[in-house]
Amino acid sequence: MGAEASGRNRYLFISNGHGEDGIAAAIVNSLPKSIEVDAYPMIGSGNAYAGVCPIVGPRATLASEGWRNVKGSLRRDIATGGLATVPPALKYLRKIRGKYDRVIVIGDMVGVLAAYATGHRGLYYIDVYKTGSARLYSSIERWAIKRACTTVFCRADNLARTLEHLGIDARSAGNVMMDTIPYGHYDAGARRNKAKAVTLLPGSRELTAESFELQVNALRSLPADLRPDVFLAVAGSVNVDELAKKTGLKRTSMLSAEPEDLGELSDGDLTIHMARGSAMGNLLATSNLVMSQAGTATVQSLGMGKPAITFINRRDRRSRFTDEQMLFGEARTVVPPEAPAIGAALANLLGDDEERRRLANIGRQRIGGPGAMLAIVDALVS
Repeated sequence: MGAEASGRNRYLFISNGHGEDGIAAAIVNSLPKSIEVDAYPMIGSGNAYAGVCPIVGPRATLASEGWRNVKGSLRRDIATGGLATVPPALKYLRKIRGKYDRVIVIGDMVGVLAAYATGHRGLYYIDVYKTGSARLYSSIERWAIKRACTTVFCRADNLARTLEHLGIDARSAGNVMMDTIPYGHYDAGARRNKAKAVTLLPGSRELTAESFELQVNALRSLPADLRPDVFLAVAGSVNVDELAKKTGLKRTSMLSAEPEDLGELSDGDLTIHMARGSAMGNLLATSNLVMSQAGTATVQSLGMGKPAITFINRRDRRSRFTDEQMLFGEARTVVPPEAPAIGAALANLLGDDEERRRLANIGRQRIGGPGAMLAIVDALVS
């Protein structure tokens, strides 16, 4: 039975990562309620869709959670049985061909290629992966997009132009990541009592606990008079108890009535206020800068004018890291993965208001503002 036989428009959103799930969920929330929407998160639990729309398709877990910034992640995924997740995904995509009025892919090219290989055409592709500051679309990617996609939303004008030359309806209407910063019920400002505040974004994947430990040790290295208020945005897949164990912090059981409140981690000297990732915007709004190993969240932080400090993990894929850094420029400070170096960068930025303002302006200019959401929703419902 075709989608039109149901009497209601049916849309399927395909996403392949925690950040991509969050962006898709925000777009779904902006669509008219008359549209029936399902979501297929290809990797992970798809927690971002909870309370937004039904999740369909087979669940798949990879060691990397699809995070290709880590060196050898593909090899490790294959070694831990990752190839076994491919046949169920392709079988499902083949089975649902023709069941939806619109199929929207959000992320990198994986979803586009999988949908194309299983006979889907007329895709709407929202590319949140390529920055436009480094490599453009390869010949294979352009070939697949031309055959599989109806409309493509790119993050940069030059990306859209390379597709327009092939006769593809490609648009650059702003950075959708800036339209989809999550806000929830969490009063971060009420928890402020120091001159400055920092939000920790340790990521949502396999290196999260390791990254968090380095961030905490960097904070511990600061003199008491410079130490800021500290907030932690906890992605849905992160185990807080594992973070506590890794750092020797104790988790408090005292919670407010705010649904996004996850309590505190403390050792009596350092206190970290925790909130669900769904309240990340609340944390960023009250913070002066971020310490970030995240993907989408780093882009959103820089776009909000919050300079970032990051470190290159020994397992990071240098090519992807370099691509991103070409976009971020000075707005993201890169230091070695050592607590003293991270702490020194943190002390420098916390103590220099003028430099923070300069970097904030660079971040806003490089990332671009919101506006894509309206254009995407308009294209999907027209």
